[in-house]
Amino acid sequence: MICCLNPDCKNPQNPDGKEVCQSCNTPLVPLLRNRFRVISLLSDEGGFGRTYLSEDTDKLNDLCVVKQLAPKFKGTWSQKKAMELFSEEAKRLQELGEHPQIPTLLAYFEQDNCLYLVQQFIDGNNLLQELQLRKHYRDWDIQSILLDLLPILKFIHNRGVIHRDIKPENIIRRKVDGRLTLIDFGSSKQLTARVQKKHGTSIGSHGYSAIEQIRDGKAYPSSDLFSLGATCFHLLTGVSPFQLWMEHGYSWVKNWQDYLHSPVSNELTTIISKLLETDIQNRYHSTDEVIRDLSKQYTHLLAPASNSFLPTSKHNNFYPKKYLFLRNLLLIITTMVFLGLGEFGYRNFHQLQTAISSRFSKNRMTENTQPVVYQEQQESKENVVLMKTITEINNSNSLASVIITPDGKSIASGVNKSIKFWDTATGKEIITLTGHEKNINKLVISADGKILISGSDDKTIKVWNLDTGKVIHTLISHTDSVYALAISKDAKTLVSASDDKTIKVWNLDTGKLIRTLTGHSDWVRALAISSDGVTIASGSFDKTIKIWNINQETPINSLTPNYQTVTSLAFSPDGKILASASRDRTIKLWDMVTNKEIRTLEINNNATSLVFSPHGNILVAANRDCSECHLIINSEIKMWDVNTGEKILTLTEHTKTVNSLAFSADGKTLVSGSDDQTIKIWNFPF
Repeated sequence: MICCLNPDCKNPQNPDGKEVCQSCNTPLVPLLRNRFRVISLLSDEGGFGRTYLSEDTDKLNDLCVVKQLAPKFKGTWSQKKAMELFSEEAKRLQELGEHPQIPTLLAYFEQDNCLYLVQQFIDGNNLLQELQLRKHYRDWDIQSILLDLLPILKFIHNRGVIHRDIKPENIIRRKVDGRLTLIDFGSSKQLTARVQKKHGTSIGSHGYSAIEQIRDGKAYPSSDLFSLGATCFHLLTGVSPFQLWMEHGYSWVKNWQDYLHSPVSNELTTIISKLLETDIQNRYHSTDEVIRDLSKQYTHLLAPASNSFLPTSKHNNFYPKKYLFLRNLLLIITTMVFLGLGEFGYRNFHQLQTAISSRFSKNRMTENTQPVVYQEQQESKENVVLMKTITEINNSNSLASVIITPDGKSIASGVNKSIKFWDTATGKEIITLTGHEKNINKLVISADGKILISGSDDKTIKVWNLDTGKVIHTLISHTDSVYALAISKDAKTLVSASDDKTIKVWNLDTGKLIRTLTGHSDWVRALAISSDGVTIASGSFDKTIKIWNINQETPINSLTPNYQTVTSLAFSPDGKILASASRDRTIKLWDMVTNKEIRTLEINNNATSLVFSPHGNILVAANRDCSECHLIINSEIKMWDVNTGEKILTLTEHTKTVNSLAFSADGKTLVSGSDDQTIKIWNFPF
């Protein structure tokens, strides 16, 4: 098909090979700028132009989006403003398109008295369409959405850009990986003195836009945060902020909780209330403030972005004939409808196909009352025995770290603000150590089992004598929460990492700070030290892994595994291999001699912890549960043969996210700690 580019054409679709439009007799343009083949209409902008689905012939006919500006009212203020916004959108995409969750600008040009902007096509549903399909968002869904969008907003705000029109329609969940993409920068505006000090044109969507933006035409980073809060409200309640604004103005934000169908956590309620403050002084002023409040409760910040999982051929037998018939009938009807509806377009047609198939999968699971659980083959599972489950972890909101003493006789875990020890054989509590003022995020123990070190949200690190249960040193230098610790094999040196973006090296004998390593641009939450006691690896929210010499203050190398936050790191016992996990749901093995990737291990979910067996032949990974998936992926512990990359087995006994793993020194015992408030003790035969 070829599409007519006359913005007034009533029926722009034409068969291939035609030279003039069969509807309006306008000459057809085979290729815009000798490159872009326009194939269908996506939307009509009502007198200012249209948006088309197109193919990029320079890129093997990749789909792209062509936005056309052809204002009818030439010489008017409206035309001038439309051209200004169109030009601004092109500039913004040029500047911001380097971010993987913002569409890339492919071209901007004038042809036949029209302006054209060509951008990357994002294949997926926007959040409004997703809401209409799924009807209900839970507490965790909103946390996940916030934590996927906030880094994008931080990126644009750091470049002086305010989006000014954040709403569900302008957020697309990509089909390929489930990540959110922010679109439509036509209303974005540079954060300049002109915007801040002078009254401007009101741009945005009523109900979603902050009062200062609608009333005064002023926009700030906190204005985008109000819109983000309104978006979360819409998804949680199903109630349109626009309708509420039409009826009540901004008064609805004071009692927004009255519209909830089910309660949400106190933490999320507080965050959304602060996002929705009409008084800009009381609202969040930056994305970092919001992320910080979310991370106080949730250590592993981002749940895996959900896809609409279509059943593969091996699952087809889950559908009885009536379900297959109804599903296929709906898909046929949908095909016919969407071919006639340019407003929703090609993209939405494919997304609704996926949603229908997924919905039938979900309905079938409900009918059987047995969910389809994703689980790898476990031929060797009988070799790993669950010896004991410790359940006496009362009133715990945080079980972020577990360790086992080198002799394997006792297990320690950070439980909220305290450290609890259990007898490995009996599972009974032995002793509780207290001293931190806030939650403990990480524990490490020396190879001789004499000292234990804890890092906390209170910004301190405590070094404990395990013979006496007393604090030897309290290390104070970090200015934010401490999330990662690594201790050298000789127990002489400690390395710590923090949300203050720094890594610090400490003398454990004296408790003195040796040096501070700087180079990351965001929180550092993954850390490992090699057996040589010199090489350090750190992983950050800046999506890089940095390699350090412990005696130098700047990194000696930097690895970028996949443009996603790095969640865990581990060195093999001989220090030759580094394992890294990040939010693309893969684990990578790196050769530390060449700094080249050896192989990628697919984990199907975000890994929270990595550990090599003491012999170095097995890599063990823990991962989050996936409450959003249609194929339910439970929290799992997976094991791989390091030499071959072959998956050995999968353990699924935990019912919630597994946060931490640790081996005994002889490699015979593996312990795991989880959000299900249990610690499991495994006999490990490999």
